[in-house]
Amino acid sequence: MLHFPRWQVVLIVLVVLGGFLACIPNFFSREQLAAWPNFLPKKQIVLGLDLQGGAYLLYEVDRTDYVQKRLKTLVSDVRKTLLQEPRIGYTGLSIQGEGVQLRIRDLDKLADAQKRLEALRNPLASGLLGGTSVNEFDLTVGSDGLAKFTYSPAGLQQRVRGIVAQAIEVIDRRINALGTTEPSIQRQGDDRILVEAPGVGDPARLKALVGQTAQLTFHLVQGTVTAGQTQEPKPGTITVKSKDDPNLSYVVDEIPLMTGEDLTDAQAAFDSRTNEPIVNFRLSSAGASKFADVTTKNVGRPFAIVLDNEVISAPVIREPIIQGSGQISGNFSVQSANDLAILLRAGSLPAKLTIVEERTIGPSLGADSIRAGVIASIVATVAIAGFMILCYGLLGVFAVLALIANNFLMLGILTLLGATLTLPGIAGIVLTMGMAVDANVLIYERMREEAHAGRSTIAALDTGFRKAFATIIDSHLTALIAAIALFWVGSGPIRGFAVTLSIGIISTLFTAYLVTRLIVSIWVQVARPKAVPL
Repeated sequence: MLHFPRWQVVLIVLVVLGGFLACIPNFFSREQLAAWPNFLPKKQIVLGLDLQGGAYLLYEVDRTDYVQKRLKTLVSDVRKTLLQEPRIGYTGLSIQGEGVQLRIRDLDKLADAQKRLEALRNPLASGLLGGTSVNEFDLTVGSDGLAKFTYSPAGLQQRVRGIVAQAIEVIDRRINALGTTEPSIQRQGDDRILVEAPGVGDPARLKALVGQTAQLTFHLVQGTVTAGQTQEPKPGTITVKSKDDPNLSYVVDEIPLMTGEDLTDAQAAFDSRTNEPIVNFRLSSAGASKFADVTTKNVGRPFAIVLDNEVISAPVIREPIIQGSGQISGNFSVQSANDLAILLRAGSLPAKLTIVEERTIGPSLGADSIRAGVIASIVATVAIAGFMILCYGLLGVFAVLALIANNFLMLGILTLLGATLTLPGIAGIVLTMGMAVDANVLIYERMREEAHAGRSTIAALDTGFRKAFATIIDSHLTALIAAIALFWVGSGPIRGFAVTLSIGIISTLFTAYLVTRLIVSIWVQVARPKAVPL
């Protein structure tokens, strides 16, 4: 029946009013909203990259760089394994192409050596539940004592997938520390990462933050080398260039005292003595214990703080540092100190990333897109309103009122959910407007049929709503399933379209049926019509 209990009327009105209130802040500037009373909603729709402008970066894992670093680690692991008691003699341990080879000198211990080296093949879990595994390396040991490690193709692929997953987490922490609104960080294929950061005013800074590996290590300094000097590093040491002085390099222990994994926090600050920007860091309990032990044994010696193979600072240990905290200085600006603190807090990337594609979208282009979207929405609303009124008269006016309520409700839901609105999302809104009146068309055509069949006015109106309801549910449900499928398998713009379409389908079902029915019910009670106005 057209009759509504009072509680249903109140509930419908409150839902529409809530959507209107949630939507209203989008029509005002942030400065104007700041002057509103605190009890009023102030949240606005989050605009996507194509509407707000910002940075679009597509990264690819540098497999060659990762493989070479991993092979260096493998060389170190092989050396440690064979030097364990009882020692096994070897020679020619080196990296060859994408593998490591060595020769076992004592062939009587070949079986023992192979058993030890087998443990370094590094099984990697594959599959959701880790039920199967692949080895990162393939190992062959000849009867002449020649042992070769080569990268397994399946193992490398599994490694790269893990690198991408870990890199996405690190990038997400870095970008969120910048205060960027709704960044989008997604996997593209097996070895690529797509980063979209709406509203970023300095894409170069974002690119530097995202792409920097940020591998922090602490090393004891064995000496320095200036430009022009030729000095072969002793075994167990490496030469690292100074970041501030291109003519200076440091000879440091190859094995670091600590790594960035021992840090629990890093914050930009100012040195109280020089008023220069610095970075204060705090260590984990295990890191603090190691740091205290190292500084106690090496008072008076310099140690190098190395970031991505560059010495950013090489202070002298004046006294044991046992508090588990310290500071990094090195001719920082305020921004560079803050960026370094962000990198250290977020952690290092597991591998080097290279930029495959880079785009910067200006805010003026986004403003043009918004303007075009608004114009398209207004044109669609006016055209649909004209069609409905022309075809269905007064009932068409009721459908237009429900359509307006649907628009406010849809934008209000998007605002409350914090969903990102993109240009395809605007297309989804415009499409939903056409779908919104489809339900009204089904209802009104059923009313017309009932009226032509001789039904009374009230019976024709009521039957139109009741008989069309099942068809409306079916059509909206199938459209919702399609939208969910788009969201599930799509990415980027496709998801933006799917989100607005899904929300529009739900709000349309509410307004086209319940809101229109409530308006018709009120009109019947007030006007007491003698015929269906169709």
